[in-house]
Amino acid sequence: MISSQRQQYILRRLRTHGTVRCVDLARDLDVSPMTVRRDIAVLEGKGLLKRVHGGAVTTGTLMSEPMFAATNHKEIGDKEAIAKAAVDLVSPGDVIGIGGGSTTYLFAQYLFESDKSAGITVLTNSLPVADLVEGLDNRDVEVIVTGGVTTRFKSLIGPIANKVIGSLRVNKLFLGAHAVSVPRGFLTPNSLESSTNAAFIAIADHTIMLADHTKWSNTSLSLFATFDDVETIITDSALPEASLEETKKLVPNVIVS
Repeated sequence: MISSQRQQYILRRLRTHGTVRCVDLARDLDVSPMTVRRDIAVLEGKGLLKRVHGGAVTTGTLMSEPMFAATNHKEIGDKEAIAKAAVDLVSPGDVIGIGGGSTTYLFAQYLFESDKSAGITVLTNSLPVADLVEGLDNRDVEVIVTGGVTTRFKSLIGPIANKVIGSLRVNKLFLGAHAVSVPRGFLTPNSLESSTNAAFIAIADHTIMLADHTKWSNTSLSLFATFDDVETIITDSALPEASLEETKKLVPNVIVS
């Protein structure tokens, strides 16, 4: 693995975990700890991380956001598997929408680091997703940010966001949800966020929901989509069989990562 690939891996680990250890990175990358320390020094020189004894920590504020702080390591692994499966549904040159949330953020991260991102245009209401583009070596990604009112998760919602979204079109939309209710649909706690998600769905040719198994046991306030609005759901293998079978009856395509 060349140095740029190692450094992308280090940054990816930092974005999801907030801290990394040289010994763990050396094992994962099959290189010496000295090689890892050199990569970390290069990344620190670019202002992308901060070296600490035995490893590195992120210099950004993303990991302090509630969407990551409330997520344990097992759930991060499930979300990463879902995110990677979602990348397979993107083709170079696509015009896609990406909503806010931790799973869609991970999806964007893996997408922007893959060959699938060549020539794509992204419409997003997520400031963390937009920020990812700033760290790309490959600038062959165009990102349009909606504007709107900022939530504590750094998503842009409300009438301004909805107006911008309503004037555009995407062929594939990737959204997350706070809760999945069978047979009702997909919910979020914030009614303004719900209206913005619905605005996204209204302009999409194909809507893809990214939802880990915990969403089926959550409850939430505002319904933004029914199962009829969604063509594909990507979830993880920890979803109970009964919930999976019920969901398959309602959605044309269910992918278990």
